[in-house]
Amino acid sequence: MRRGRRDHESLAVGETVDFWRVEAFEPNQLLRLFAEMKVPGRAWLQFEVEQESSGCTIRQIAIFDPAGLSGLLYWYILYPIHQVLFEGMLRGIARTAERGVIGSVRGL
Repeated sequence: MRRGRRDHESLAVGETVDFWRVEAFEPNQLLRLFAEMKVPGRAWLQFEVEQESSGCTIRQIAIFDPAGLSGLLYWYILYPIHQVLFEGMLRGIARTAERGVIGSVRGL
């Protein structure tokens, strides 16, 4: 079952966002999410924002700590799918930011 945020205007460490739990949050700088889905290992998705004179750069980092051989197989078999999903997600974030409509997560 999908879980949503209690408040779409603010975000805090420990809250859930769909299948993720907010592990670290620094407005305008960092968002680290820990996966709370069944995977053979532990997974994080991290967004880092670097302010620049002409705007900002958003860096997306997927981290996976595999549990045994099944974890390694999972990661390498699904790597191409994850790459497409993560690239699409980052493009969507960039498009939204360029339109100036960011509001559901302050600072990102």
